Amino acid sequence: MSAASDSAVRLLVRIEGANLPGRECGPGGEVPGGYRDVHVAVQRRGRPDELFEPCPGDAASVVWTLECTASVGDDGIDIRGPQIQGSRGGRFIYLSWGTVDGEGAFTMFRRAKLMFDGIEPSVLREAVDSGNLVGRLGLTDPKGHPLCAAVRPPLISWSA
Repeated sequence: MSAASDSAVRLLVRIEGANLPGRECGPGGEVPGGYRDVHVAVQRRGRPDELFEPCPGDAASVVWTLECTASVGDDGIDIRGPQIQGSRGGRFIYLSWGTVDGEGAFTMFRRAKLMFDGIEPSVLREAVDSGNLVGRLGLTDPKGHPLCAAVRPPLISWSA
C-alpha cells in the first residue's frame, strides 16, 4: 500500500487538561501589568482567530474532543482534521492562551504545541483500532504560567 492508497478511519482525539494556571498571568514582555481574564482554546488550522471551545484559565479541568481522520499507509499513520496543524510527520495541536475583553474578543499571548511525534507507534495503532486517542496534560508551567512551547512526553501522556 502506498501513501496514495492510504485507508482513512475516523478518529476522535480527546485532550484532557488539568491544573490550569488561573485567570491571571504575571507580567511578560510588552505587558508589565500581566494578563487578566485568561482563557485557553484549541486553534483551528490556518485560522488563528477561530478557536474551538475556549475555557477559562481557572477551570478545574478542560476537555476538547476533536473529530479527525487517521490515514494508515506504508509510511505510518497520519492524523488530520480541522484543528490539526503541520505537515505529515510533523503534526500537532495548538492550544492558544489569551485574554478575553468585555466584548468577548480573544487576544492570544502564547501557545502550546501538542506534538504528535512523541506518540508511541503502538499507541497510534491502538488508537486507530479503537477510534480514540487521548492526550492528558497539566496546563501550568513550573513558574505558574500557562504551559507553552512544544509539548511532548513526559509533559503529555498519550493513550488509546
